[in-house]
Amino acid sequence: MIENFLAGSAALFGDPFTIGIFVFGVIGGMLFGAIPGVSMLTLAAILLPFTAALEPAQGVMLFAVIYCTGTYGGAITAILFNIPGSAENAPTAFDGYPMTQNGQSGKAVGAAVLCSAIGGIASSLIMMAATEPLANWAIRNIGPPEIFALVFFGLAVASSIGARTIWKGWMSVLIGLLIATVGQDPVGGINRYNFGMVDLAAGIAFVPAILGFFAVSEIFVQAEKKASGKYKAPKVSMTFPSWLELWMHKVAVLRSIIVGFLCGILPGIGATLAAFMSYGEAVRWSKTPEEFGKGKLEGVISAETANNAATGAAMIPLLALGLPGGALTAMMVAVFQMHDLQPGPLVFMLSPDLIWIVFAAMFYANLSILVIGLVETKTILNLLKIPFQFLAPLILMLATTGAYIGRGLVLDVIVMFLAGIFGYLLRRSGFSIPGIVLGLILGKIGEQNFAQGMQMVHYDLGTYFSRPICAFLIAAGVLTLATSLYRAFKSTKASA
Repeated sequence: MIENFLAGSAALFGDPFTIGIFVFGVIGGMLFGAIPGVSMLTLAAILLPFTAALEPAQGVMLFAVIYCTGTYGGAITAILFNIPGSAENAPTAFDGYPMTQNGQSGKAVGAAVLCSAIGGIASSLIMMAATEPLANWAIRNIGPPEIFALVFFGLAVASSIGARTIWKGWMSVLIGLLIATVGQDPVGGINRYNFGMVDLAAGIAFVPAILGFFAVSEIFVQAEKKASGKYKAPKVSMTFPSWLELWMHKVAVLRSIIVGFLCGILPGIGATLAAFMSYGEAVRWSKTPEEFGKGKLEGVISAETANNAATGAAMIPLLALGLPGGALTAMMVAVFQMHDLQPGPLVFMLSPDLIWIVFAAMFYANLSILVIGLVETKTILNLLKIPFQFLAPLILMLATTGAYIGRGLVLDVIVMFLAGIFGYLLRRSGFSIPGIVLGLILGKIGEQNFAQGMQMVHYDLGTYFSRPICAFLIAAGVLTLATSLYRAFKSTKASA
C-alpha cells in the first residue's frame, strides 16, 4: 500500500498541469462549499463537460478533491453566521454559532479545521487499506431496512437536542417529519400537501428550509434584541483550541470517524446522515447532554469529523463496486464513462495508476484543509467586526441568492422566509430548530428506505425486523426513547 501511495503521489506532483488541477479543486471546493445554495455540486456540474478534455486520472482526481474540500467549506459560514453551506454542515451550526455568540468563534473555527482534516485523513487511510472488503461487506449486509433503522435511531437521539423540554424536543422532530411529507409519496407517486402547486411535487427543498430555519430566524432574533436594546455584537476571538482541549475530546473524534465512515460507505446516504448521527451519538454518550445546542465544543468536533470521514468512505462502493454513494460520486461515474471506463473491480486491475492518484489526491486534499484553513481563519473572523445593520442585509441577500439558485424557483425563496418566521416563533417558544431540521432531512431518507424495505420483504414486518442489524438499531432507538421518557418524568416529578 505504501509503495502504491508513493507512486500515486509521484504521479500527482510530477506534472505541473496535474498540480494546477489539484490546487484548483482544493480552492474551488472550499469556496463553493462555503456559499449557501452554490455548493460543491454546482461547481462539479459546471466542470463535468470539461473533464472530457482531461486525462481520466485528472478528471476523477479533480472531482475527488472538490468532494473533500467542499464538505469542509460550509462549516465556516455555519459557525460565524448560522448559515450552513450545505446539509452536512447543519449540525456544525447547532453549537458552532452559539460559540460565536459566546466569543469563542476562533475556537469553533479552529476545531472545525483541525477535525475536518483529521476525519478526512483518517478516512483516506482506511479507504486505501480496505476499499474492496468493506464495500463487499456493506453491500451484503446493509440494505433499505438497515438504513431505515439507522434513521429511526438517529431521530430517537435527536429528540433530546436543543429544546427546552423533552416534550418540545419530540414535537420539534415530529414537525420536521411532517414537513418532510410534503411532495410525492415514494411508493405510489401520489402528491401530498402540495396544495395544487406543481413545484411542491418534489417536496420542500433542503437548502431553502435550512437557510430559513437557521439564517433568517437568527436575523429576526438579533433584530428583536437590537430593537429592545439587548443586542450584543459577537466578540471576535482569535484563540484556537489547544492540543490539550482536542486531546480531551479524543474519544469523540474516534467515535465520529467510525460513525462517519460507516455512514459514508452506504450508497445514497453519505456525509449528511454521518454528521447528524455523529452529533446525536455525542449527545447520547455525554455526561452533560443539556449543554449541547448552547455552545459545546464537542458538538462542532463530532459533526465536522464525521462529515469529512464520510468522504473517503463514499469512494469505496464507487471504486470497488461501481455504486455511487451520493450526487457527486454519481457525477464521477459520468467522468469514468466519458473516458470509456467503468468504476468497479476491473478498474483496480486495468487502471491501478488512476486509483492511486485519486487516493493520494484525497489524502493531500484533506491535509490542505489543515494548512489553508488555519491560514485563512484569522482573515475570515474579521467579518464579525461588521456592524449588525450592515451584516444582516448582506446575510439576507446571500441567503436569498442561495435559496433561489438551486432550482431557480421563487417558491424556494418564499419557503425560506416562511421557514424563517416559523423558526423564529418556535425558538421563542423553546422548540428545537436542530430537531426540526433533523426530522426534515432524515424523514425523507427514512420514508424512502422504509418503503423500499417493505417491498423487498413483501410487506412482512416479521421478516423486516428479523434482520439482525435492523433489529439491533430499532431496539437501541426504542431504548433511547424509553430512557428519555424516564428522565422527562423524573425531571417533572422533581420540579413538582
